[in-house]
Amino acid sequence: MDSAIYKKTESYVTDLFEKSDVSQLFFHNLNHTKTVVRRVKEIAAHYDLGERDMLALFIAAWFHDTGYLISGEKDHEVKGIEMARSFMMENMNDLELTEEIAACILATRHPRNPTNLLQEIMCDADTYHLGTKDFKDTNKEVFKEVSLKEPDISKEDWNERALKFLDSHSYYTAYCRNLLDEKKKQNMKKLKSKTDNGSIAGRPLDLDEKNSLTTKGIQTMLRLTSSNHLELSSMADHKANILISVNSIIISVILGVLFRKLQEEPYLTIPSIIFLSVSVSTIVIAILATRPKLGGGTFTNADVINKKTNLLFFGNFHRAPYEQYNEAMRKMMKDPNYLYGSLIFDIYQLAVVLGRKYRLIRIAYNIFMFGIVISVIAFAIAIFFFKKDTGAAVIPNGYPL
Repeated sequence: MDSAIYKKTESYVTDLFEKSDVSQLFFHNLNHTKTVVRRVKEIAAHYDLGERDMLALFIAAWFHDTGYLISGEKDHEVKGIEMARSFMMENMNDLELTEEIAACILATRHPRNPTNLLQEIMCDADTYHLGTKDFKDTNKEVFKEVSLKEPDISKEDWNERALKFLDSHSYYTAYCRNLLDEKKKQNMKKLKSKTDNGSIAGRPLDLDEKNSLTTKGIQTMLRLTSSNHLELSSMADHKANILISVNSIIISVILGVLFRKLQEEPYLTIPSIIFLSVSVSTIVIAILATRPKLGGGTFTNADVINKKTNLLFFGNFHRAPYEQYNEAMRKMMKDPNYLYGSLIFDIYQLAVVLGRKYRLIRIAYNIFMFGIVISVIAFAIAIFFFKKDTGAAVIPNGYPL
């Protein structure tokens, strides 16, 4: 069979996608179409198909989602069949082959019911990603498309819908069942963990039925945990302030008193420099521990829908308009999962900040502690060995080095 039809099909469909507005097609785009074409070739290679069957699958794979360019999701299979028929009429005018192509495209329509091997291969190629590591990304892409039509849908609702689809889905060809079923089960397990409303001691939480997070005991737990973290943060700031104050005094003494005596007692130069370096280093690290970090201060409606922003932390909304923040907060208050999820995330973020603070403060205290010891030893050595008045070993020019 003339291989030119393969090139014509690829060029024709590619041109359709490139000339159309695909800004809202995050998943059902040219990249997905090309992926399905590759999967069709892969699956078909394991079966003894003739050239005519291969061509039917190839053309069906290229046209199966072209209907999205005309009508969106609604009846896109029918629209894709119409476009395929028009293409075949112009290029081959083979009615029997055209109907085979149409049947393959229509087989991908939900609920799926393929009646022969070609249709089974087409269906499996279209849903091949469900059993691969790419499912996480493709699931997000489909959710973006759905969010444009259903702006109120939450990520949890979508994950539940996707889980039901995976549960009802099955691969038709033995090749795909053997290759993809195990990974699909893993994807279902990961998705199910996202649909659970958190966990306590490994038990799933159902806000409406099992362990409601609105109970007084859990509210108290969250409040006390947050309060304890804030108190620890205040203690860390106080410790850092002590280091800054003490070393500021030390630097003032070194610069104001000790440095003036270095001309008379130059053997104290190196100990003084060590002492000054220790104090400056301690102050710098203590300041880094307490230096505030501010976020961008804005968020998008998509962030709220996907629950990707914590509206309880001022750094995420201080530059946002009041109307946007008010609307987002009201949405969050209607969604217990989002509300308590934000509280939990807030506590976690406090812990992350605390970990950084205490780590830096510990370093500052270590520098100060060991630095003081080293400085005192340096002063003792300088005075004992290099002071001219002692009668001990004295360097001819009066300097310790």
